[in-house]
Amino acid sequence: MSFQDLFGRRKPLIGVIHLLPLPGAPLYDGAMQKVYDQALAELDVFKRHSLDSVIVENFRDMPYFPGRVPAETVAAMAAVSREIVRAAAMPVGINVLRSDGEAAIAIAAASGAHYIRVNVHMGAVVADQGIVQGSSQCSVRLRSALKSTALIFADVGVKHAAPLAGRSLDIETRDLAERGLADAIIVTGDRTGVETSLQDIEAVRAATPLPLLIGSGATPENIDRVLPKVHGLIVGSYFKKDGAGHNFVEPARVERFARRFNELRG
Repeated sequence: MSFQDLFGRRKPLIGVIHLLPLPGAPLYDGAMQKVYDQALAELDVFKRHSLDSVIVENFRDMPYFPGRVPAETVAAMAAVSREIVRAAAMPVGINVLRSDGEAAIAIAAASGAHYIRVNVHMGAVVADQGIVQGSSQCSVRLRSALKSTALIFADVGVKHAAPLAGRSLDIETRDLAERGLADAIIVTGDRTGVETSLQDIEAVRAATPLPLLIGSGATPENIDRVLPKVHGLIVGSYFKKDGAGHNFVEPARVERFARRFNELRG
C-alpha cells in the first residue's frame, strides 16, 4: 500500500479525533461509553464536511508515557478505533502518545486502520516526558510480523521536544526515509497549534521525495501559503472550540476550514 493508494492524487485534509481520557489515565471518569459516543460524534462532523481521513489519538491521556503504553490503553484504543473504522468510510490513522509505534501498529492491525503516526520514529528527543527514544526497529518489524499494510507517517523535528543531539531537519528526514522506512513525513511547529515554518517545510521537502504533511498550525488564513508546498494537512486544535486542543470539535470551524481548503485544492 502507498500514500497514493489511500488518497489518490488529491491532497488529503485529515482531522484528528482526540479521545476522551481512557481507562488508566488520571482524568478517566469510569464511563467508557462516553469515549465511544464523543469519538463517533466528532467523526460524524468530519464526515459531514467531507474530510478525507481521521487520526485517532489518546490526546487526553496526559501525562504521557515516554515509551510503551500500558495494556489498558492499547485495549481501549483498539476497541474505539474499530468502531471508528466501521463507521468512517475513509482512511483511519492511529497515534499512540507519546510515541508508541508498536502499540499503534498492533491497534491498526486489530482495528483495520490504514496508517499510523509516530511522533519519534527514530533518534531521541528531550520532551516533557524526559527522553523519548524512537523504536523504528521494533515497529517496522512488528508491522511485517503481523502482515499489516498500515503505512507509517513519521514526524520530523517533532513538536513539544528538542533533539537530544543537534541534527538538522534534512538529515533527520533522510534517515526517516532511508533507514526508518517511513511512508510519509510530518513537519510541525514547536507546539500544538503553532504554525509550521515555511523554512522548515522547504528544508524537509528538499530532503525527500516522500509525501509531506503539515502537522500543526494550519488555518484558513495561512493554507494558501502552505498547501502548494505539501501533500496534505493534519488539523487538530483549529477544529476545536476557540482553537483550543482540549475543547470539543466545533462544526462551524470545520465547515470554514474545509470550504477554504476545497477552494484551494480545486
